[in-house]
Amino acid sequence: MVTATTKGIKITVETEYQPAYSSPTQFHYVFTYRITIENRSDQTIQLLRRHWYIHDASRPVKEVEGEGVVGQQPVLEPGEVHNYVSGCNLKSGIGKMFGTYTMERVMDGKKFKVKRKGPAGIRFYLARPRRRSGAGGQGFPAAGRGFLFLTKSPVG
Repeated sequence: MVTATTKGIKITVETEYQPAYSSPTQFHYVFTYRITIENRSDQTIQLLRRHWYIHDASRPVKEVEGEGVVGQQPVLEPGEVHNYVSGCNLKSGIGKMFGTYTMERVMDGKKFKVKRKGPAGIRFYLARPRRRSGAGGQGFPAAGRGFLFLTKSPVG
């Protein structure tokens, strides 16, 4: 689990490869990701929007943008946490996602983006675990977890 914090908003991302829903012989790889958003600031905030780019090593970039996350625009008081789980399908088994959340301070309506410095935003990678040889040369999947890297955002 890797985390990043911007303006007192801590984002944690955990990814997992889903072999039961994937079909590598048909170039279909399913990943889930669990996002935890923790308000460590002294202000009440609301998550308004998310904007993600999904890179699949063998496909064009897919852009996902819209209000809230999984149908919600949570309001977080100081110290509160919001969790959600979402997912994506890849054709290559290797990819990355990056993007931002737009938040609003409830008290004064000031909007800000939760992202790292620079244009890339929050970034994490998805990769199907490599296969290892088992007894008799039969391959079997490694542990179900994919890889995750979240680029840390500077405070401020």
